[in-house]
Amino acid sequence: MRTRAVVLCAAAAVLAGAVTALPARGAAAAPAAHLAWQKCGTGDYPTLQCASLTVPLDHANPAGRQITLALSRVPHTSPAFQGPLLVNPGGPGGSGLTLAGFVASALPKSVAARYDVIGFDPRGVGRSAPALDCAPGHFKAVRPDTVPTTAALEQANLARAKSFATACSRKHADVLPYIDTVSAVRDMDAIRAALGTPQISYFGYSYGTYLGAVYAKLFPERVRRLVLDSVVDPAGVWYADNIGQDYAFDDRHRALMAWIARYDSTYHLGKDPQKIEAMWYAMRAALAKKPAGGTVGAAELEDTFVPGGYYNGYWPYLAGAFAAYVRDGNAEPLVAAYKSFGAVNHTGDNGYSVYSAVQCRDTAWPESWNRWRAQTWEVYRKAPFFAWNNAWYNAPCVFWPGARREPVNIANGKLPPVLLFQATDDAATPYPGGVTVHRLLARSSLVVEEGGGNHGITLSGNACLDRYLSDYLTDGRVPRSLAGVADAVCAKSADPKPLVAKAAAMSARGSALHGLLGFRR
Repeated sequence: MRTRAVVLCAAAAVLAGAVTALPARGAAAAPAAHLAWQKCGTGDYPTLQCASLTVPLDHANPAGRQITLALSRVPHTSPAFQGPLLVNPGGPGGSGLTLAGFVASALPKSVAARYDVIGFDPRGVGRSAPALDCAPGHFKAVRPDTVPTTAALEQANLARAKSFATACSRKHADVLPYIDTVSAVRDMDAIRAALGTPQISYFGYSYGTYLGAVYAKLFPERVRRLVLDSVVDPAGVWYADNIGQDYAFDDRHRALMAWIARYDSTYHLGKDPQKIEAMWYAMRAALAKKPAGGTVGAAELEDTFVPGGYYNGYWPYLAGAFAAYVRDGNAEPLVAAYKSFGAVNHTGDNGYSVYSAVQCRDTAWPESWNRWRAQTWEVYRKAPFFAWNNAWYNAPCVFWPGARREPVNIANGKLPPVLLFQATDDAATPYPGGVTVHRLLARSSLVVEEGGGNHGITLSGNACLDRYLSDYLTDGRVPRSLAGVADAVCAKSADPKPLVAKAAAMSARGSALHGLLGFRR
């Protein structure tokens, strides 16, 4: 999603700085060499610095093949230094280099000044090397309709999923067995060692919450503070969690239809959300037969509207494109929305390659396509918006090569107080996940955004949420309540208003953050 002021660290040359690798857990850590930080600031984040870190491909064989992690940093400026704060945007497959700059600039200056805010590209991602790119152009438009109403459509989508898994196996056979959450967590501890600190603080969004929870499980004594925003349900990794997403994204899509109905004076699609939803599906059917601009077919339309489930700041743009197509037969705004907001455009070939590698490797998936088919049709009958799109996105896991890991039991009673944030109507990581992790992390506190549907809710303009975050990062304070599940409740951020002009800009903070977050988790 690149209609916002989102600047990647692509302009920066990530310079090599050799660091002694951290041995496998249980062995004594070797002294870490100095990280060679170099300026790599951008217009938005001028104080950003970059470095690189060498780690073992296989942490069980620290003397074997080495790979490189790209790191970024905004250095502390306060004498009240509290150590490094590692940040991760999720995905899996999301680059964290620019997130360091965003977090350091979005936190109150007095809080950010106390930390070295550290971003990193996890193994396989972005500027880390080697970077995965299994099948360039895999999502090139126009793809087959995701809803397999004919045997030919089902076979076409199955062939795409199998070909992607095969391409990954052929191109990256040497590294695929080591692209997984546990390996990334051991990389994080190598970063800690390279920084020369006995403990780190960590702030993760989305899939980054699972990454942080697994780190805390493997290295509880090395966690100083832990913030998890929009929390993955560890009980469902990863097949069941995707089923949960299907229902939740359908609810968010209906919420968008209801929002459009409230602004009939702007969009002129009527005041009945159900009738507007029927128009949307009629548009989808028309695009399946004749893609807009030769680019936006049924699959691409879903890709365009899925991000609206992550962040309602996109709603005015999506509603405008929808209305222009239905009312005026004007496809140009829809094509522009796809190019700007389309989830697969944002994720990119590298992001999707790492997403698949991590999720398919992390845990076992149903091996029978018949089970996938039956369960997805069952979901589709109740929640049609996302069901098949999501199934095909994850279908390479049916064919993925190699052994799978057992999911990590993140239950943990050895941590300092932990702070969790969760919106009740989050689609990407539904609310029950936050409740589950709150229960599993013994000293955690849960802050809930009541009625909120966005994903990644701190540092997006909600002052109530951000106050709890700032208090915690300042001195470890967390809210505690004996009543109910939540320890604190914040009112949701206001829904957006229709655009007042074609060139209207999005909320700077919210759009900047959501441009950095990984979209499937």
